[in-house]
Amino acid sequence: MGANTCILFNVQRFSTEDGPGIRTTVFFKGCPLSCPWCHNPEGLNPHPEVLWQASLCLGCGDCILACPRQAIRRIDGRVRIDRDRCEACGRCVETCPSGAMERVGREYDVEDLIAEVVKDHTFYSTSGGGVTLSGGEPLMQRAFLEEFLPACRREGLHVALDTSGLARKEWLEPLLKSIDLVLFDFKLINPAEHRQHTGAPLDAVLVNLDLVAAAGLPLWVRTPVIPGYTDDEQNIRGIAAYLRARVPTLERYDLLAFSNLCTSKYEMLDRTFALAGRALLTPQKMEDLVAIVRSEGIDVVHWSGPTRPDGDDSTRAGEEAAC
Repeated sequence: MGANTCILFNVQRFSTEDGPGIRTTVFFKGCPLSCPWCHNPEGLNPHPEVLWQASLCLGCGDCILACPRQAIRRIDGRVRIDRDRCEACGRCVETCPSGAMERVGREYDVEDLIAEVVKDHTFYSTSGGGVTLSGGEPLMQRAFLEEFLPACRREGLHVALDTSGLARKEWLEPLLKSIDLVLFDFKLINPAEHRQHTGAPLDAVLVNLDLVAAAGLPLWVRTPVIPGYTDDEQNIRGIAAYLRARVPTLERYDLLAFSNLCTSKYEMLDRTFALAGRALLTPQKMEDLVAIVRSEGIDVVHWSGPTRPDGDDSTRAGEEAAC
């Protein structure tokens, strides 16, 4: 992408979960991590993609005929897209009479995106909200941010950066002067487990966490609580101890309960969700983790997300919960 353009997979207005007040959350496409629990698989690939939704498909075959790259076939009654051949040109989307085909990934320039986010300036002002840059990983499109963030400043917008923390320090540091709040993912405290489950080194993430804290920016740190990956006491206690010792600007620590309703997104992209059918955590489990965090001296801890009733070992609750 050029410095003046970006690729987004969603612009979500009236968001209340991605920082204070009413916000517009801008989801940048592309992520350097490979977490098996990712609930936004459409944000992993930095390029536009085509999704196919089986429940809407009429079986007419118009998409197959429309594809100039012969990248679409029907196999065993299902549409299959050859992702290596597909260029996401959108011909199949334009042709599909039922909306079963969807192109995800839209290009914006700075002026277009500013025009979009200022639409709700009144709501930001009255609620203490603003704009949140999320993803994917926004820092993967840092050249765009170098132009977009000063434009947000000129409009008087409160800006939050939602980041995995995996980026070069020299990419992040110059952007901090135009950011008001950082939402920072802290998934695993064990370096070997962090590399194994996310595909990335932990030390690079911690360098940037320390950088943000040293800059004096308010931090909301968030840990996705994933059964079998991040939900053990040692991990949560270790993260809490690090935050107490190294992050004096911590305003909030959020434990985000696992949700497994993302399976359909993976299917639409011809991928497999590794945690499909995994049962949700229980409220008691989340409360126990909150107690661990508080025992480490952090009182600004909260938990949220779908849960299953205590004592219910089925996966049904997970299938019904919203992601």
